Amino acid sequence: MVNRTTTAQTTGAMRRWGHPAIVTFAAMVTLAPLTGGAAAKQQRSAATIEATAPRTAGEPIMAIVSIKAQKVTFYDADGWIYRAPVSSGVKGRETPAGIFALVEKDKDHHSTMYDDAWMPNMQRITWNGIALHGGPLPGYAASHGCVRMPYDFAEKLFDRTRIGMRVIIAPNDPEPVDFTHPALFVPNAQAIAAAPARAEKLAREAADAAKTADEAKKASAVATKEAAQSTPASLRRLEQIKTRADAAVAFADKTLAAAKSDQAKARAEDLKQKAVAKAAEATTQFEAAQGDAKPKLDAAAAAKEAFKAAESKKADAQKAATEAKLALEPVSVYISRATQKLYVRRNTHKPWADGGEVFDSSIEVPVTIRDPDKPIGTHIFTAMARNDSGLRWTEVTIDDGDNAKDALDRVTIPQDVLDRIAPTAVPRSSIIISDEPLSAETNYRTEFVAVLSNQPQGGFITRKPTPRPMDEDYPVASRDEDGFGFFSQRSWNPQSGTQYGYPQYGNPQGPTQYGNPYYGNPQAANPRRRGGQYYWQSQDW
Repeated sequence: MVNRTTTAQTTGAMRRWGHPAIVTFAAMVTLAPLTGGAAAKQQRSAATIEATAPRTAGEPIMAIVSIKAQKVTFYDADGWIYRAPVSSGVKGRETPAGIFALVEKDKDHHSTMYDDAWMPNMQRITWNGIALHGGPLPGYAASHGCVRMPYDFAEKLFDRTRIGMRVIIAPNDPEPVDFTHPALFVPNAQAIAAAPARAEKLAREAADAAKTADEAKKASAVATKEAAQSTPASLRRLEQIKTRADAAVAFADKTLAAAKSDQAKARAEDLKQKAVAKAAEATTQFEAAQGDAKPKLDAAAAAKEAFKAAESKKADAQKAATEAKLALEPVSVYISRATQKLYVRRNTHKPWADGGEVFDSSIEVPVTIRDPDKPIGTHIFTAMARNDSGLRWTEVTIDDGDNAKDALDRVTIPQDVLDRIAPTAVPRSSIIISDEPLSAETNYRTEFVAVLSNQPQGGFITRKPTPRPMDEDYPVASRDEDGFGFFSQRSWNPQSGTQYGYPQYGNPQGPTQYGNPYYGNPQAANPRRRGGQYYWQSQDW
Protein backbone atom coordinates (compact mmCIF):
# COMPACT_ATOMS: atom_id res chain seq x y z
CA MET A 1 0.00 0.00 0.00
CA VAL A 2 1.23 3.47 -0.84
CA ASN A 3 0.57 6.13 1.78
CA ARG A 4 2.53 9.36 1.45
CA THR A 5 0.84 10.84 4.50
CA THR A 6 2.45 8.44 6.95
CA THR A 7 5.95 8.15 8.33
CA ALA A 8 5.85 5.09 10.59
CA GLN A 9 8.21 2.22 9.78
CA THR A 10 7.32 -1.44 9.58
CA THR A 11 8.51 -3.49 12.49
CA GLY A 12 8.93 -7.20 12.21
CA ALA A 13 8.62 -7.77 15.90
CA MET A 14 5.09 -7.80 17.27
CA ARG A 15 4.57 -7.73 21.03
CA ARG A 16 1.67 -9.96 22.04
CA TRP A 17 -0.51 -8.61 24.77
CA GLY A 18 0.27 -11.27 27.36
CA HIS A 19 -2.00 -12.41 30.15
CA PRO A 20 -1.21 -10.65 33.44
CA ALA A 21 0.17 -12.97 36.09
CA ILE A 22 -2.52 -11.93 38.54
CA VAL A 23 -6.20 -11.58 37.79
CA THR A 24 -9.18 -10.63 39.88
CA PHE A 25 -11.83 -13.32 39.75
CA ALA A 26 -15.26 -11.76 39.36
CA ALA A 27 -17.21 -15.02 39.47
CA MET A 28 -16.87 -18.78 38.99
CA VAL A 29 -19.03 -20.56 36.48
CA THR A 30 -20.20 -24.02 37.47
CA LEU A 31 -20.05 -26.39 34.53
CA ALA A 32 -22.48 -29.27 34.48
CA PRO A 33 -20.98 -32.67 33.60
CA LEU A 34 -21.70 -33.84 30.09
CA THR A 35 -23.70 -36.99 29.61
CA GLY A 36 -25.47 -38.64 26.72
CA GLY A 37 -26.12 -36.33 23.78
CA ALA A 38 -24.46 -33.41 25.57
CA ALA A 39 -21.09 -35.08 25.14
CA ALA A 40 -21.30 -34.26 21.46
CA LYS A 41 -21.67 -30.55 22.19
CA GLN A 42 -18.81 -28.21 21.43
CA GLN A 43 -16.91 -27.79 24.73
CA ARG A 44 -14.19 -25.42 25.82
CA SER A 45 -10.80 -27.08 25.77
CA ALA A 46 -10.08 -25.54 29.16
CA ALA A 47 -12.66 -24.09 31.50
CA THR A 48 -12.74 -20.30 31.17
CA ILE A 49 -13.34 -18.39 34.34
CA GLU A 50 -14.80 -14.93 34.65
CA ALA A 51 -11.91 -12.58 35.34
CA THR A 52 -11.01 -8.90 35.62
CA ALA A 53 -7.55 -7.47 34.96
CA PRO A 54 -5.76 -6.22 38.12
CA ARG A 55 -5.83 -2.56 37.08
CA THR A 56 -8.26 0.22 36.45
CA ALA A 57 -10.16 -0.62 33.29
CA GLY A 58 -10.55 1.92 30.53
CA GLU A 59 -13.41 2.09 28.04
CA PRO A 60 -13.68 -1.15 26.05
CA ILE A 61 -12.48 -0.74 22.46
CA MET A 62 -13.05 -4.27 21.19
CA ALA A 63 -14.41 -7.63 22.22
CA ILE A 64 -13.12 -10.91 20.82
CA VAL A 65 -15.35 -13.97 21.05
CA SER A 66 -13.60 -17.31 20.59
CA ILE A 67 -15.90 -20.01 19.24
CA LYS A 68 -13.27 -22.67 19.90
CA ALA A 69 -12.56 -21.64 23.50
CA GLN A 70 -16.15 -20.52 24.19
CA LYS A 71 -15.02 -17.29 25.81
CA VAL A 72 -15.15 -13.54 25.31
CA THR A 73 -12.38 -11.07 26.10
CA PHE A 74 -12.80 -7.30 26.23
CA TYR A 75 -9.87 -4.98 25.56
CA ASP A 76 -9.20 -1.34 26.35
CA ALA A 77 -6.28 0.76 25.10
CA ASP A 78 -3.79 -1.07 27.35
CA GLY A 79 -4.81 -4.70 26.95
CA TRP A 80 -7.43 -7.14 28.17
CA ILE A 81 -9.75 -5.97 30.95
CA TYR A 82 -12.58 -8.52 31.24
CA ARG A 83 -12.88 -12.19 30.35
CA ALA A 84 -15.73 -14.64 30.74
CA PRO A 85 -17.06 -17.94 29.42
CA VAL A 86 -19.79 -17.83 26.79
CA SER A 87 -22.21 -20.12 25.04
CA SER A 88 -22.42 -19.64 21.27
CA GLY A 89 -24.77 -21.17 18.69
CA VAL A 90 -25.52 -24.88 18.53
CA LYS A 91 -24.89 -26.99 15.47
CA GLY A 92 -27.25 -25.79 12.74
CA ARG A 93 -27.60 -22.37 14.36
CA GLU A 94 -23.93 -21.51 14.66
CA THR A 95 -22.87 -18.03 15.70
CA PRO A 96 -21.37 -16.47 12.55
CA ALA A 97 -17.63 -15.92 12.70
CA GLY A 98 -16.60 -12.54 11.36
CA ILE A 99 -16.40 -8.81 12.00
CA PHE A 100 -19.14 -6.79 13.66
CA ALA A 101 -19.79 -3.73 15.82
CA LEU A 102 -22.40 -2.88 18.43
CA VAL A 103 -25.46 -1.34 16.78
CA GLU A 104 -28.02 -1.27 19.61
CA LYS A 105 -28.27 -1.82 23.36
CA ASP A 106 -31.34 -2.86 25.37
CA LYS A 107 -31.14 -3.32 29.13
CA ASP A 108 -34.28 -5.48 29.39
CA HIS A 109 -34.65 -7.13 25.99
CA HIS A 110 -37.16 -9.86 25.22
CA SER A 111 -36.87 -11.95 22.07
CA THR A 112 -39.33 -11.40 19.25
CA MET A 113 -38.30 -14.74 17.74
CA TYR A 114 -38.17 -17.17 20.66
CA ASP A 115 -41.33 -16.94 22.79
CA ASP A 116 -40.49 -13.63 24.44
CA ALA A 117 -37.33 -15.16 25.94
CA TRP A 118 -35.55 -12.82 28.37
CA MET A 119 -32.19 -11.61 27.04
CA PRO A 120 -30.99 -9.10 29.64
CA ASN A 121 -28.32 -6.52 28.87
CA MET A 122 -28.60 -7.21 25.15
CA GLN A 123 -25.94 -5.68 22.90
CA ARG A 124 -26.94 -6.23 19.28
CA ILE A 125 -24.36 -6.74 16.52
CA THR A 126 -26.69 -7.44 13.55
CA TRP A 127 -30.22 -6.26 12.86
CA ASN A 128 -31.34 -9.77 11.98
CA GLY A 129 -30.92 -10.81 15.59
CA ILE A 130 -27.33 -11.75 16.52
CA ALA A 131 -26.35 -10.22 19.86
CA LEU A 132 -24.34 -10.54 23.04
CA HIS A 133 -26.54 -10.88 26.15
CA GLY A 134 -26.87 -12.49 29.53
CA GLY A 135 -28.00 -16.10 29.54
CA PRO A 136 -27.49 -19.61 30.93
CA LEU A 137 -24.11 -21.23 30.28
CA PRO A 138 -24.26 -25.06 30.25
CA GLY A 139 -20.57 -25.37 29.39
CA TYR A 140 -20.91 -25.76 25.62
CA ALA A 141 -22.44 -24.07 22.58
CA ALA A 142 -26.17 -23.99 23.26
CA SER A 143 -27.71 -20.77 21.90
CA HIS A 144 -29.72 -20.10 18.73
CA GLY A 145 -26.89 -18.00 17.30
CA CYS A 146 -26.36 -15.28 19.90
CA VAL A 147 -23.43 -15.14 22.31
CA ARG A 148 -24.60 -15.78 25.86
CA MET A 149 -22.52 -14.32 28.67
CA PRO A 150 -22.86 -14.76 32.44
CA TYR A 151 -25.74 -12.66 33.73
CA ASP A 152 -23.66 -10.58 36.14
CA PHE A 153 -20.88 -10.16 33.58
CA ALA A 154 -23.33 -8.92 30.92
CA GLU A 155 -24.79 -6.45 33.42
CA LYS A 156 -21.33 -5.16 34.38
CA LEU A 157 -20.36 -4.63 30.73
CA PHE A 158 -23.62 -3.05 29.59
CA ASP A 159 -22.94 0.47 30.81
CA ARG A 160 -19.27 0.42 29.80
CA THR A 161 -19.66 -0.16 26.06
CA ARG A 162 -20.94 2.18 23.35
CA ILE A 163 -22.49 1.92 19.91
CA GLY A 164 -19.79 1.18 17.34
CA MET A 165 -17.51 -0.88 19.60
CA ARG A 166 -15.74 -3.54 17.54
CA VAL A 167 -16.85 -7.13 18.08
CA ILE A 168 -14.76 -9.89 16.51
CA ILE A 169 -16.10 -13.43 16.47
CA ALA A 170 -13.26 -15.81 15.67
CA PRO A 171 -13.30 -19.55 14.99
CA ASN A 172 -10.07 -19.93 16.96
CA ASP A 173 -8.66 -17.93 19.88
CA PRO A 174 -6.76 -14.88 18.55
CA GLU A 175 -5.41 -12.00 20.61
CA PRO A 176 -4.41 -8.47 19.56
CA VAL A 177 -0.71 -7.89 18.91
CA ASP A 178 1.03 -4.52 18.72
CA PHE A 179 1.74 -3.69 15.10
CA THR A 180 3.30 -0.92 13.04
CA HIS A 181 3.35 -0.39 9.30
CA PRO A 182 3.80 2.70 7.09
CA ALA A 183 0.34 2.15 5.57
CA LEU A 184 -1.47 2.64 8.89
CA PHE A 185 -2.93 6.09 9.39
CA VAL A 186 -0.67 8.66 11.04
CA PRO A 187 -2.73 11.72 11.95
CA ASN A 188 -1.54 15.28 11.49
CA ALA A 189 -1.13 16.91 14.92
CA GLN A 190 -2.14 20.33 13.66
CA ALA A 191 -5.21 18.94 11.89
CA ILE A 192 -6.23 17.06 15.05
CA ALA A 193 -5.82 20.19 17.19
CA ALA A 194 -7.77 22.35 14.77
CA ALA A 195 -10.56 19.84 14.10
CA PRO A 196 -12.95 20.75 16.96
CA ALA A 197 -12.81 24.50 16.29
CA ARG A 198 -13.16 23.89 12.56
CA ALA A 199 -16.22 21.70 13.13
CA GLU A 200 -17.83 24.40 15.29
CA LYS A 201 -17.06 27.14 12.75
CA LEU A 202 -18.46 25.17 9.82
CA ALA A 203 -21.52 24.18 11.85
CA ARG A 204 -22.24 27.88 12.48
CA GLU A 205 -21.72 28.66 8.81
CA ALA A 206 -24.07 25.82 7.85
CA ALA A 207 -26.69 27.14 10.28
CA ASP A 208 -26.32 30.66 8.84
CA ALA A 209 -26.57 29.30 5.30
CA ALA A 210 -29.70 27.37 6.22
CA LYS A 211 -31.23 30.51 7.76
CA THR A 212 -30.35 32.54 4.66
CA ALA A 213 -31.86 29.87 2.38
CA ASP A 214 -35.04 29.83 4.46
CA GLU A 215 -35.31 33.63 4.24
CA ALA A 216 -34.65 33.52 0.50
CA LYS A 217 -37.39 30.92 0.08
CA LYS A 218 -39.88 33.13 1.90
CA ALA A 219 -38.85 36.21 -0.12
CA SER A 220 -39.25 34.28 -3.35
CA ALA A 221 -42.74 33.18 -2.35
CA VAL A 222 -43.76 36.76 -1.51
CA ALA A 223 -42.34 38.19 -4.78
CA THR A 224 -44.03 35.50 -6.83
CA LYS A 225 -47.36 36.24 -5.15
CA GLU A 226 -47.02 39.98 -5.79
CA ALA A 227 -46.09 39.37 -9.43
CA ALA A 228 -49.18 37.20 -9.84
CA GLN A 229 -51.33 39.91 -8.33
CA SER A 230 -49.88 42.51 -10.74
CA THR A 231 -51.10 40.57 -13.80
CA PRO A 232 -54.90 40.64 -13.34
CA ALA A 233 -57.51 39.37 -15.70
CA SER A 234 -57.63 42.80 -17.41
CA LEU A 235 -54.02 42.35 -18.56
CA ARG A 236 -54.86 38.96 -19.95
CA ARG A 237 -57.91 40.50 -21.71
CA LEU A 238 -55.73 43.25 -23.21
CA GLU A 239 -53.38 40.59 -24.54
CA GLN A 240 -56.33 38.77 -26.11
CA ILE A 241 -57.63 42.05 -27.66
CA LYS A 242 -54.17 42.75 -29.10
CA THR A 243 -53.99 39.25 -30.52
CA ARG A 244 -57.39 39.62 -32.20
CA ALA A 245 -56.49 43.09 -33.53
CA ASP A 246 -53.28 41.75 -35.06
CA ALA A 247 -55.30 38.95 -36.66
CA ALA A 248 -57.74 41.52 -38.10
CA VAL A 249 -54.87 43.45 -39.71
CA ALA A 250 -53.60 40.23 -41.27
CA PHE A 251 -57.10 39.46 -42.59
CA ALA A 252 -57.42 42.98 -44.03
CA ASP A 253 -54.11 42.58 -45.87
CA LYS A 254 -55.34 39.34 -47.44
CA THR A 255 -58.65 40.95 -48.41
CA LEU A 256 -56.92 43.92 -50.01
CA ALA A 257 -54.60 41.67 -51.97
CA ALA A 258 -57.55 39.66 -53.26
CA ALA A 259 -59.67 42.70 -54.28
CA LYS A 260 -60.26 43.01 -58.06
CA SER A 261 -62.40 46.06 -58.53
CA ASP A 262 -61.69 49.61 -57.42
CA GLN A 263 -64.72 49.53 -55.18
CA ALA A 264 -63.57 46.30 -53.48
CA LYS A 265 -60.09 47.69 -53.05
CA ALA A 266 -61.48 50.85 -51.41
CA ARG A 267 -63.56 48.86 -48.96
CA ALA A 268 -60.55 46.63 -48.14
CA GLU A 269 -58.30 49.64 -47.64
CA ASP A 270 -60.81 51.24 -45.28
CA LEU A 271 -61.09 47.96 -43.37
CA LYS A 272 -57.32 47.74 -43.08
CA GLN A 273 -56.94 51.28 -41.77
CA LYS A 274 -59.53 50.66 -39.06
CA ALA A 275 -57.85 47.33 -38.14
CA VAL A 276 -54.40 48.92 -37.95
CA ALA A 277 -55.74 51.70 -35.71
CA LYS A 278 -57.37 49.18 -33.36
CA ALA A 279 -54.20 47.03 -33.30
CA ALA A 280 -52.05 50.08 -32.46
CA GLU A 281 -54.40 51.06 -29.65
CA ALA A 282 -54.47 47.48 -28.27
CA THR A 283 -50.69 47.28 -28.43
CA THR A 284 -50.31 50.59 -26.59
CA GLN A 285 -52.69 49.54 -23.83
CA PHE A 286 -51.12 46.09 -23.45
CA GLU A 287 -47.52 47.39 -23.37
CA ALA A 288 -48.47 50.04 -20.79
CA ALA A 289 -50.02 47.39 -18.55
CA GLN A 290 -47.00 45.17 -19.08
CA GLY A 291 -44.70 48.02 -18.12
CA ASP A 292 -46.46 48.38 -14.81
CA ALA A 293 -46.09 44.62 -14.10
CA LYS A 294 -42.51 44.18 -15.36
CA PRO A 295 -40.69 45.39 -12.22
CA LYS A 296 -42.63 42.93 -10.10
CA LEU A 297 -42.07 40.10 -12.57
CA ASP A 298 -38.35 40.90 -12.65
CA ALA A 299 -38.30 41.01 -8.84
CA ALA A 300 -39.95 37.60 -8.69
CA ALA A 301 -37.43 36.14 -11.15
CA ALA A 302 -34.52 37.64 -9.20
CA ALA A 303 -35.89 36.31 -5.90
CA LYS A 304 -36.20 32.85 -7.43
CA GLU A 305 -32.57 32.91 -8.60
CA ALA A 306 -31.43 34.17 -5.18
CA PHE A 307 -33.26 31.25 -3.55
CA LYS A 308 -31.55 28.75 -5.87
CA ALA A 309 -28.13 30.26 -5.06
CA ALA A 310 -28.89 30.20 -1.31
CA GLU A 311 -29.97 26.55 -1.51
CA SER A 312 -26.74 25.63 -3.31
CA LYS A 313 -24.66 27.46 -0.71
CA LYS A 314 -26.65 25.76 2.05
CA ALA A 315 -25.95 22.30 0.57
CA ASP A 316 -22.22 23.04 0.26
CA ALA A 317 -22.07 24.40 3.81
CA GLN A 318 -23.92 21.40 5.22
CA LYS A 319 -21.62 19.01 3.38
CA ALA A 320 -18.52 20.77 4.74
CA ALA A 321 -19.97 20.87 8.26
CA THR A 322 -20.85 17.18 8.14
CA GLU A 323 -17.37 16.25 6.93
CA ALA A 324 -15.79 18.36 9.69
CA LYS A 325 -18.00 16.75 12.34
CA LEU A 326 -17.22 13.27 11.06
CA ALA A 327 -13.50 14.08 11.27
CA LEU A 328 -13.90 14.04 15.06
CA GLU A 329 -15.14 10.44 14.97
CA PRO A 330 -13.18 7.18 14.66
CA VAL A 331 -13.00 6.12 11.03
CA SER A 332 -13.44 2.52 9.94
CA VAL A 333 -12.16 1.29 6.58
CA TYR A 334 -13.07 -2.06 5.01
CA ILE A 335 -11.08 -3.36 2.05
CA SER A 336 -12.58 -6.36 0.26
CA ARG A 337 -10.62 -8.56 -2.11
CA ALA A 338 -13.92 -10.05 -3.29
CA THR A 339 -15.33 -6.75 -4.53
CA GLN A 340 -12.02 -4.92 -5.09
CA LYS A 341 -13.50 -1.98 -3.22
CA LEU A 342 -12.81 0.19 -0.20
CA TYR A 343 -15.61 1.29 2.11
CA VAL A 344 -15.52 3.94 4.83
CA ARG A 345 -17.87 4.18 7.80
CA ARG A 346 -18.23 6.76 10.57
CA ASN A 347 -20.97 7.09 13.18
CA THR A 348 -23.10 10.22 12.83
CA HIS A 349 -24.78 9.55 16.23
CA LYS A 350 -28.07 10.44 14.59
CA PRO A 351 -30.74 8.25 16.23
CA TRP A 352 -32.97 6.27 13.89
CA ALA A 353 -36.66 5.83 14.63
CA ASP A 354 -36.44 2.03 14.47
CA GLY A 355 -33.45 1.90 16.81
CA GLY A 356 -29.71 2.35 16.58
CA GLU A 357 -27.78 5.18 15.00
CA VAL A 358 -27.06 6.13 11.39
CA PHE A 359 -23.55 5.52 10.05
CA ASP A 360 -22.14 7.73 7.32
CA SER A 361 -21.19 5.68 4.28
CA SER A 362 -20.32 8.42 1.82
CA ILE A 363 -17.06 6.89 0.61
CA GLU A 364 -17.04 3.75 -1.52
CA VAL A 365 -14.29 3.53 -4.15
CA PRO A 366 -12.34 0.94 -6.14
CA VAL A 367 -9.08 -0.18 -4.54
CA THR A 368 -5.96 -1.77 -6.00
CA ILE A 369 -4.95 -5.13 -4.51
CA ARG A 370 -1.81 -6.74 -5.88
CA ASP A 371 -2.25 -10.39 -6.94
CA PRO A 372 -6.05 -10.24 -6.71
CA ASP A 373 -6.34 -13.99 -7.33
CA LYS A 374 -4.37 -14.81 -4.19
CA PRO A 375 -6.14 -15.15 -0.80
CA ILE A 376 -5.27 -12.36 1.59
CA GLY A 377 -6.93 -13.51 4.83
CA THR A 378 -8.95 -11.39 7.25
CA HIS A 379 -7.04 -8.89 9.37
CA ILE A 380 -8.31 -6.19 11.72
CA PHE A 381 -5.99 -3.26 12.49
CA THR A 382 -7.17 -1.03 15.35
CA ALA A 383 -5.83 2.29 16.61
CA MET A 384 -5.80 1.74 20.38
CA ALA A 385 -4.37 5.03 21.66
CA ARG A 386 -2.33 8.09 20.77
CA ASN A 387 1.46 7.94 21.08
CA ASP A 388 4.45 10.10 20.15
CA SER A 389 4.32 9.04 16.51
CA GLY A 390 0.57 9.46 16.17
CA LEU A 391 -1.36 6.28 16.94
CA ARG A 392 -0.53 2.92 18.50
CA TRP A 393 -2.05 0.07 16.51
CA THR A 394 -2.84 -3.59 17.14
CA GLU A 395 -3.63 -6.38 14.72
CA VAL A 396 -5.93 -9.41 14.93
CA THR A 397 -6.05 -12.13 12.27
CA ILE A 398 -9.09 -14.43 12.19
CA ASP A 399 -8.73 -16.11 8.79
CA ASP A 400 -5.60 -17.43 7.12
CA GLY A 401 -4.08 -16.04 3.95
CA ASP A 402 -1.22 -13.58 3.93
CA ASN A 403 0.31 -12.45 7.19
CA ALA A 404 -0.76 -8.99 8.35
CA LYS A 405 2.27 -7.16 6.96
CA ASP A 406 2.04 -8.78 3.54
CA ALA A 407 -1.69 -8.09 3.40
CA LEU A 408 -1.11 -4.37 3.95
CA ASP A 409 1.74 -4.38 1.45
CA ARG A 410 -0.62 -5.66 -1.27
CA VAL A 411 -3.17 -2.85 -0.89
CA THR A 412 -2.97 0.68 -2.29
CA ILE A 413 -5.51 3.11 -0.82
CA PRO A 414 -6.41 5.97 -3.20
CA GLN A 415 -4.62 9.16 -2.20
CA ASP A 416 -7.78 11.28 -2.25
CA VAL A 417 -9.34 8.95 0.32
CA LEU A 418 -6.25 9.14 2.51
CA ASP A 419 -6.32 12.92 2.31
CA ARG A 420 -9.89 12.92 3.60
CA ILE A 421 -9.55 10.52 6.53
CA ALA A 422 -5.92 10.02 7.59
CA PRO A 423 -5.01 13.50 8.93
CA THR A 424 -7.73 13.39 11.60
CA ALA A 425 -7.68 9.67 12.47
CA VAL A 426 -8.29 9.13 16.18
CA PRO A 427 -8.13 6.16 18.58
CA ARG A 428 -10.73 3.43 17.86
CA SER A 429 -10.20 3.94 14.11
CA SER A 430 -9.64 0.73 12.17
CA ILE A 431 -8.61 -0.79 8.87
CA ILE A 432 -9.98 -4.20 7.91
CA ILE A 433 -8.61 -6.23 5.02
CA SER A 434 -10.49 -9.35 4.03
CA ASP A 435 -11.17 -11.82 1.26
CA GLU A 436 -14.86 -11.44 2.09
CA PRO A 437 -17.39 -8.97 0.71
CA LEU A 438 -19.57 -7.07 3.14
CA SER A 439 -22.60 -9.00 4.30
CA ALA A 440 -26.07 -8.01 3.18
CA GLU A 441 -26.59 -7.21 6.87
CA THR A 442 -24.38 -4.14 6.42
CA ASN A 443 -26.78 -1.20 6.14
CA TYR A 444 -27.33 2.40 7.13
CA ARG A 445 -27.55 1.46 10.84
CA THR A 446 -24.38 -0.63 11.01
CA GLU A 447 -20.68 -0.11 10.76
CA PHE A 448 -19.40 -3.23 8.94
CA VAL A 449 -20.81 -6.75 9.00
CA ALA A 450 -18.63 -9.37 7.29
CA VAL A 451 -18.71 -13.09 7.99
CA LEU A 452 -16.19 -15.80 7.16
CA SER A 453 -17.59 -17.85 4.32
CA ASN A 454 -15.51 -20.91 5.25
CA GLN A 455 -17.22 -21.20 8.63
CA PRO A 456 -20.75 -22.46 9.43
CA GLN A 457 -23.33 -19.66 9.49
CA GLY A 458 -26.45 -21.44 10.73
CA GLY A 459 -27.28 -18.53 13.02
CA PHE A 460 -27.59 -16.33 9.93
CA ILE A 461 -29.41 -18.78 7.66
CA THR A 462 -32.20 -19.38 10.13
CA ARG A 463 -32.96 -15.67 10.52
CA LYS A 464 -34.84 -13.40 8.15
CA PRO A 465 -32.68 -10.81 6.40
CA THR A 466 -33.00 -7.29 7.73
CA PRO A 467 -35.71 -5.51 5.70
CA ARG A 468 -34.53 -2.55 3.65
CA PRO A 469 -36.60 0.64 4.14
CA MET A 470 -38.26 2.09 1.07
CA ASP A 471 -38.85 5.65 2.29
CA GLU A 472 -37.09 8.69 0.86
CA ASP A 473 -35.05 9.21 4.02
CA TYR A 474 -33.15 5.94 3.57
CA PRO A 475 -29.56 7.22 3.26
CA VAL A 476 -28.39 5.21 0.27
CA ALA A 477 -28.13 7.66 -2.58
CA SER A 478 -26.40 7.17 -5.90
CA ARG A 479 -22.67 7.77 -5.95
CA ASP A 480 -21.30 11.01 -7.29
CA GLU A 481 -18.98 10.94 -10.27
CA ASP A 482 -15.97 11.27 -7.99
CA GLY A 483 -16.75 7.92 -6.40
CA PHE A 484 -17.97 9.34 -3.12
CA GLY A 485 -21.53 8.37 -2.35
CA PHE A 486 -23.73 6.38 -0.05
CA PHE A 487 -23.11 2.64 0.27
CA SER A 488 -25.50 -0.05 -0.86
CA GLN A 489 -23.55 -3.28 -1.22
CA ARG A 490 -25.12 -6.40 -2.62
CA SER A 491 -23.71 -9.87 -3.06
CA TRP A 492 -20.63 -9.62 -5.24
CA ASN A 493 -21.26 -12.79 -7.22
CA PRO A 494 -24.10 -12.41 -9.75
CA GLN A 495 -24.01 -16.14 -10.45
CA SER A 496 -24.77 -17.21 -6.91
CA GLY A 497 -28.54 -17.18 -7.30
CA THR A 498 -29.08 -14.97 -4.29
CA GLN A 499 -32.27 -13.67 -2.82
CA TYR A 500 -32.20 -10.82 -0.32
CA GLY A 501 -28.42 -11.08 -0.40
CA TYR A 502 -28.41 -14.72 0.72
CA PRO A 503 -27.52 -17.68 -1.53
CA GLN A 504 -29.87 -20.37 -2.61
CA TYR A 505 -28.26 -23.66 -1.88
CA GLY A 506 -27.17 -26.16 -4.47
CA ASN A 507 -25.26 -29.41 -4.41
CA PRO A 508 -23.72 -30.17 -0.98
CA GLN A 509 -21.40 -32.66 -2.68
CA GLY A 510 -19.80 -29.89 -4.73
CA PRO A 511 -16.15 -28.83 -4.50
CA THR A 512 -14.84 -27.83 -1.10
CA GLN A 513 -12.33 -25.26 0.03
CA TYR A 514 -10.38 -25.40 3.29
CA GLY A 515 -12.30 -28.59 4.04
CA ASN A 516 -15.71 -26.89 4.02
CA PRO A 517 -18.46 -27.33 1.40
CA TYR A 518 -19.77 -24.25 -0.40
CA TYR A 519 -23.42 -24.62 -1.27
CA GLY A 520 -23.96 -23.89 -4.92
CA ASN A 521 -20.18 -23.86 -5.57
CA PRO A 522 -19.51 -20.11 -5.79
CA GLN A 523 -15.92 -20.80 -6.84
CA ALA A 524 -17.15 -22.12 -10.16
CA ALA A 525 -18.67 -18.72 -10.89
CA ASN A 526 -15.56 -16.79 -9.95
CA PRO A 527 -12.58 -19.08 -9.30
CA ARG A 528 -10.11 -16.25 -8.65
CA ARG A 529 -11.83 -15.05 -5.49
CA ARG A 530 -11.71 -16.96 -2.27
CA GLY A 531 -14.15 -14.54 -0.66
CA GLY A 532 -17.89 -14.51 -0.99
CA GLN A 533 -20.88 -14.11 1.29
CA TYR A 534 -21.90 -17.75 1.11
CA TYR A 535 -23.32 -19.24 4.26
CA TRP A 536 -23.46 -22.94 4.90
CA GLN A 537 -25.14 -24.89 7.61
CA SER A 538 -23.16 -27.84 8.93
CA GLN A 539 -24.88 -31.19 8.53
CA ASP A 540 -23.98 -34.85 8.69
CA TRP A 541 -23.96 -36.13 5.13
